[in-house]
Amino acid sequence: MRFVRFRKGDETVHGLVEGLKIYELQGSIFSGAEQTGAVFDLDEVELDIPVVPRTFYAAGLNYKTHLEKMSVAVGMDASAPGAPDIGYRANNALIAHECPIIIPSDATDQVHYEGELVVVIGKQGKHLTPETAMDVVFGYTIGNDISERSWQKSDKTMWRSKNTDTFKPMGPWIETDVDLEGMTTTVRLNGQEQICFQTNDMITGIVPYLVHMTKYLTLYPGDVIWMGTEGESPNLQDGDVVEVELSGIGTLRNPVIRLEDAS
Repeated sequence: MRFVRFRKGDETVHGLVEGLKIYELQGSIFSGAEQTGAVFDLDEVELDIPVVPRTFYAAGLNYKTHLEKMSVAVGMDASAPGAPDIGYRANNALIAHECPIIIPSDATDQVHYEGELVVVIGKQGKHLTPETAMDVVFGYTIGNDISERSWQKSDKTMWRSKNTDTFKPMGPWIETDVDLEGMTTTVRLNGQEQICFQTNDMITGIVPYLVHMTKYLTLYPGDVIWMGTEGESPNLQDGDVVEVELSGIGTLRNPVIRLEDAS
């Protein structure tokens, strides 16, 4: 099943996507939403981010080539983490499908994209095991982790390099039925393919992450976990359009706008 959030007048509502139609829902998608009877054309509504996370998690360096590239770009250790490594991101950075990524005027030219699988949690979970971990997963969506590399290298935290407003496109919807083993991630810049990789070819998979995380913290419905990316990105420029496609889910598309220096 495919769930969206979309604008309806002055409010944001949930919907179920079937083909090119959206069937409006009421209630929580995690605990039993019902159709209201209202139906909309998918191409005539404004999509919002598919879920507002209670907590926004991001896996650490989780693909081999990306790990190697980042060790050079920002001076990180090139060895794989000894255990699942998790970080946090900020909700203020989230934007929806088709919304513009805004690069601040004082950013360097080293602004990159990262196409990622996003795990959406649907049930509360603590002390999960390899056998129970996937029981808390509701579905999956797509993320584009925008990063300003010079800030990532110089700042003591990643508060602006990863969390500047608009730096976390996510969407266009949540898909509950996917083939993780057969899934591929394809990133296109201005219509040209830049990278294509097996989505599940992670250093550490979803289950070990969930098991390790819930030793120490509780996952709740609506939490999201971004699972990392492969390869490297060219520098994003004003006027670019980035598309992240995950087979079986769809395509997340966002234009890029670079602000001019007001001075």
